[in-house]
Amino acid sequence: MSKSFFIFCLLIWGLVITSGFAQKNEYIGGQLLDAKTDEPIVFASIRIKGRSLGVISNADGGFKIPLKYKAYGDTLEISSMGYESKELLIKELSELELHILKLNPGILNLSEAVVSANKKRELTARQIVRKAIRAIPDNYPVEPFSTVGYYRDYQLDSIQYVNLNEAILEVFDQGFDTTDSISTKVKIYDYVENTNFKRDSLALQSYDYDSKKRRKVIANAFLSAHGGNEFNILRVHDAIRNYKINSYSFVHRLKSDLLSEHKFSRAPDTYFEKEALYTIKFSKLLLNYSAYGTIYISKNNFAVHKSEYSVYDLRKKREDGLLNKHGNRNRLIFEITTEYRESNDKLYLNYISFHNTFRLWDPPKLVTEYIIPDFELKCFVIGFNNKLKLEDAQLVENYVVKVKGKTIKFRKAELLDSQDVVFLYPMMYPNKAEEMLREIEIAARKDKITNELFEIKIINISDVEGNVINQWTSKDYNQFREFFPQKIKPNTVALTDSLYMKKQFPIFENQPIVKPDNFDEYWMNTPLKKVN
Repeated sequence: MSKSFFIFCLLIWGLVITSGFAQKNEYIGGQLLDAKTDEPIVFASIRIKGRSLGVISNADGGFKIPLKYKAYGDTLEISSMGYESKELLIKELSELELHILKLNPGILNLSEAVVSANKKRELTARQIVRKAIRAIPDNYPVEPFSTVGYYRDYQLDSIQYVNLNEAILEVFDQGFDTTDSISTKVKIYDYVENTNFKRDSLALQSYDYDSKKRRKVIANAFLSAHGGNEFNILRVHDAIRNYKINSYSFVHRLKSDLLSEHKFSRAPDTYFEKEALYTIKFSKLLLNYSAYGTIYISKNNFAVHKSEYSVYDLRKKREDGLLNKHGNRNRLIFEITTEYRESNDKLYLNYISFHNTFRLWDPPKLVTEYIIPDFELKCFVIGFNNKLKLEDAQLVENYVVKVKGKTIKFRKAELLDSQDVVFLYPMMYPNKAEEMLREIEIAARKDKITNELFEIKIINISDVEGNVINQWTSKDYNQFREFFPQKIKPNTVALTDSLYMKKQFPIFENQPIVKPDNFDEYWMNTPLKKVN
């Protein structure tokens, strides 16, 4: 994307959002940008100081904070890995405008980077990762806790969000010593099928790997539907939380498989909220796939603060021809980003984003509606559902007909003025043509038409809109599932009642809704309608 085009999109974005705030000023809105590049800063933390509440910036760097916190005189704490942190008084921000906030790339001070123990300094990338995996039971909560946060799933076509679903959830986790998929319970505080965004019923359907047509699939990959519950799918892809069990392809079981499956290397150190971090790159190359990951590990206690993982299909190239972030033109299959942050001496989920591509197949838009014999004209009459291109319809080579295994030649194909009916005249004597047509018509009335008796194949014909006869078409989408905790509640146990989410059903289908007394503390960080 050119810089001028990005600036243009940003200006349009600002006009749309500013106008929106002027009409509905329940929130203070901002956008985080890199101070050097003016590119959006994605997945930055925007926290309300002292309240353990906050949001994560969207893919456009945008975020919103409820206006009520302005009256409380609160302060925003803004941080992102590799950037200098920033604090702002909310009272200085207007609800009538979009605030462009810039963060400077951080420079790790020498005093932070130097490790006093020579042994630590000499650790290899693989040794660091091994220590991090072994330290998971010490660095993450093994006691029950809950997380209240903003969940969303949506698709992206080339220009806009599609099928945006949003929810506020409380996730009751029994601790990292338990199996997440079995023991974790979820309460839904609220959910919205956002009708301000485009809805596409076909893109909403479940993945279909079993039917003959395979309408919705991830090319060269398989994703279990988990009952159609997108939040369950997202939770499974947190390899840190599920480090004892299989999580996703190539990482498999983090505890036992990550090290054996990948090559590792050190990258320049970075930091997050003043804590020095190792940066470890890892990769895997197979015949048809490549995988790349980055993991950020504390130099203090080997806690994993962030993990990024991307898998590409080496057999497919990006349609736009551009390089992806790993320097190749291969098509993405899926990518997962997970970040944890410290609270009360343990690390809790800060956000998780699971992004995969999928292909949606549409049935042919041009098909035959009927084929009947005309005994008077001694021809076949073929009806179509759309108007045909004249030059295609009149080529007799485009009609391949076999009767009793013998290929029939045609002397003429005539398109009627309506452009949706073709008269197809066999190249044979009239009495022979009538005899053939009557035999086919009698078999049809008795419902005894077989391929041995009559077979027709129509090829290379298009309608006036360019649709090809009997051709399925496909469209590629990007699918996202994301969860952004807004509040961590340590030592919280799920109460025994029947008002938890039914995991075997879609999250937005006949689920119980339970709004707590403090529901207004939480909010949905709805993204923009347009995508830059």
